[in-house]
Amino acid sequence: MHEMAICLGIIQIVEEKVHERSSSRVRSICLEIGALSHAAPEAIRFCFAAAARRTVAESAALNIVELPGVAWCMGCSKSVEIARRGECCPCCGSYHLQVTAGEQMRVKELEID
Repeated sequence: MHEMAICLGIIQIVEEKVHERSSSRVRSICLEIGALSHAAPEAIRFCFAAAARRTVAESAALNIVELPGVAWCMGCSKSVEIARRGECCPCCGSYHLQVTAGEQMRVKELEID
């Protein structure tokens, strides 16, 4: 389960920011996860609780914003939303799609005391 490694990376980012600001507590963390990022939001939520134990993020609320996958269809020249790689274009049925968004995962915001 690579989600635990992802959560440990999130905790590391949070701890660095808290140290930079000489703070002691994190109230909330906003994480953006793209539909094509290969990370399962529910698994991230589950692993985050364990990863945050005994850290500055232990009592932080984790807010996850799920972003859609987007691709450019070479068949009909449209930008289309896709849920996963390998899908056909919902407009024309072509499989000639170039992913343009939805692969990202980032810590978007931190609320720190």
